[in-house]
Amino acid sequence: MPAATRSLQKGSAAPGPVPAGLTRIYSMRFCPYAHRAVLVLEAKGIKYETINVNLISKPEWFLEKTPLGLVPALETEKGQVIYESPIICDYLDEAYPEKKLNPVDPYEKAKQKMLLENFSKLIPDTLFLGGDSVSMIDYMVWPWFERLSMFGVEEVARTADGSTSSGFLC
Repeated sequence: MPAATRSLQKGSAAPGPVPAGLTRIYSMRFCPYAHRAVLVLEAKGIKYETINVNLISKPEWFLEKTPLGLVPALETEKGQVIYESPIICDYLDEAYPEKKLNPVDPYEKAKQKMLLENFSKLIPDTLFLGGDSVSMIDYMVWPWFERLSMFGVEEVARTADGSTSSGFLC
């Protein structure tokens, strides 16, 4: 679902209750942590609405919902608020079990969590970080890969004739 276009700030009215059948994600444009949660919402086909928050001038009601005042934060129809992106993503995977993203095997799940902690040191030998299909670890690290071009990180690829072609990773 498309993200909200404006950010709510200090003095903004609090949004009403989460509409029936939706989950609400409090976000900030370009936040890789919030992007993680949105990737999982999309991957699992969960209907949601996005509320962007100005993190420099935070609305008072946002600080009441999330004591740390950080995004992402997820609000359920029941008014439950969950924050911290890995916790949100694990919650979504358990609350919406139809399409599991975390491995079922506890050891494999632990391996993915260890990879997440150290993903900058990774050189995967499979198509996806967690194996042969996309899983939670891929959604957890993708937002950073998508932003590498902002830091001038480029990929150099060899063409069939041996010459090099430079292109952005993202």
